[in-house]
Amino acid sequence: MTLQSMTGFARSDGAYNGTAWHWELRSVNNRGLDLRLRLPPGFEAIEAKVRERIQKAVARGSVNASLSFTRRAAQGDVRVNEAALERVLSIATRVAKDAGAKKPRVEALLGLKGVLDVSDDGEQDAERAAAEQAAVLESLDQAIAALVTARREEGARLKDVVAAQIDEIARLAKSVEASPSRSLDAIRARLQDQVARLMETGHALDPQRLHQEAVILATRADVEEELKRLDGHVTAARALIAEGGDIGRRLDFLAQEFNREANTLTSKAADQEIAHAGLALKVVIDQLREQVQNLA
Repeated sequence: MTLQSMTGFARSDGAYNGTAWHWELRSVNNRGLDLRLRLPPGFEAIEAKVRERIQKAVARGSVNASLSFTRRAAQGDVRVNEAALERVLSIATRVAKDAGAKKPRVEALLGLKGVLDVSDDGEQDAERAAAEQAAVLESLDQAIAALVTARREEGARLKDVVAAQIDEIARLAKSVEASPSRSLDAIRARLQDQVARLMETGHALDPQRLHQEAVILATRADVEEELKRLDGHVTAARALIAEGGDIGRRLDFLAQEFNREANTLTSKAADQEIAHAGLALKVVIDQLREQVQNLA
């Protein structure tokens, strides 16, 4: 299963019976799922369905979903009310005859209220509204699919970056493990050199006491346990990457464990080579944590 980033963008366009719209979905990293919707007036009825669809596809991230909607101008259907026109014409003709006036003009009759009926097809019936909402939701599904694809593509890129950082952590840990400065003889030699410089001579040193002090320092500076735990964390991280899916939280926990062991290793370092390796470990682990924050 591929990894999924929390970063992505998608858009889909749709149209139905003279209306047009487009969805925009934007996603960035977040500890959980934070879903924010912006729907135009009249679409409150589909808000629950929009949330349900997005929540099924996205587990983590701050997701903003907006719907822009453009409805065509109403073009009414004009119909003559024959019964009303007949009554008005009869009355107008009788009045004109009685008054000796001219017959009423046609435009005057048509302008009377009730003679012409204008139906506004912008006032949708329930059936049309339901069909339009279904089309809008279908368009949303397309946008969600595109967002998931975008997040997976970004996740694939992050997978390569994170895997390389895990490999670098393993390499640095192996360099510490193989360092000759960790041997008892090397520690004894460093101690003897330090004492000799302190006393400006090495002839008065007790070899047995020097050996005992070297053993104590070697025990205090031993990083074997830290190296074993680092190796175990590397194995666990590689297994998670191979597993795929929503592993961001677990990788973030492992990154914290990596950092803890690197801090301890650096604090125990009695040799410059190991200290440098410990600092390099901390740099790589910080970079790892930054990348892991973007994984779902």
